[in-house]
Amino acid sequence: MRAYHLSTAGTAPTLTTLPRPAPGPGEALLRIECCGLNFADLLMIEGRYQDTPAAPFTLGMEWAGVVEALGPGTEGPAPGTRVAAVAGQGGLAEWGVVAANRCIPLPDAMGFDQAAAFQIAYGTSHLALTHRAQVRPGETVVVLGASGGVGLTAVELAARMGARVIAVARGADKLAVAQAAGAERLIDADHPDMKAALKAAGGGDVVYDAVGGALGEAALAALRPGGRYLVIGFASGDIPRVKLNHMLVKNQTLHGIYWGGYMVLDPEVMRAGMSELFAMFAEGGLEPHISHLLPLHRVAEGLDMLRHRRATGKIVVTMRD
Repeated sequence: MRAYHLSTAGTAPTLTTLPRPAPGPGEALLRIECCGLNFADLLMIEGRYQDTPAAPFTLGMEWAGVVEALGPGTEGPAPGTRVAAVAGQGGLAEWGVVAANRCIPLPDAMGFDQAAAFQIAYGTSHLALTHRAQVRPGETVVVLGASGGVGLTAVELAARMGARVIAVARGADKLAVAQAAGAERLIDADHPDMKAALKAAGGGDVVYDAVGGALGEAALAALRPGGRYLVIGFASGDIPRVKLNHMLVKNQTLHGIYWGGYMVLDPEVMRAGMSELFAMFAEGGLEPHISHLLPLHRVAEGLDMLRHRRATGKIVVTMRD
């Protein structure tokens, strides 16, 4: 089978040919149809992600495909079932093995490309906004990186929850995508005084920060008393400096959000959230935004677009050229 594989730490991954895997006890073999790309894939290549597998490994965190076989003694999902799975690796290949209990059957109306774009982005935003920030109708949510993979889902979900959304993204085209997802106020990320711009917009009760750096520091400075700051990621490459003494006197709360960590921390919260999200999709309430659908031989191009933030929403790779 073809796979986008990193053979040795510190080297570049390549598209290569590997043996097709076989499922062991508790595992399912999937014929992978699509795989979503994530910023974490770039960090894994560089060895900087918190859950980087030991080399050699195949990249690709979230997959969608069809169950082809189950390992010995494994109960469901039955072969032929269309499923999504988050395995952390192995998705940029034509076949893959994953723990069977991580496979989620897909709604009939959900395509494989939508499923591969769905889990991490919507799962992260849903967990952050509902379980951690507990956003209430009428509150203001500031979303940094509002046109990106997770940011765009935060805009969509926060608006659905009845919040007023301030979207921060770079350029008119990206801001238009955020507006279409439900943002009420738009601010260009290149604004010369972001703190002033956010305060002029009323500040935020919640900041959803997938960018970090100076942008995150400005948003935190504009956070209202009693506000919640959600640390999602650092797409800028820089970690914000947090003045805890300011947070203390303003009664603010800092939340670290690592969705994948909930597989160990509280898997029931993760399962319940994903069930709710898939139900929303089945009802027609969510619309995954895929800006690029690329064949497997163009995966390096997709990662480069992700690295330079040239895409909106998600980039998805299909195994079927």
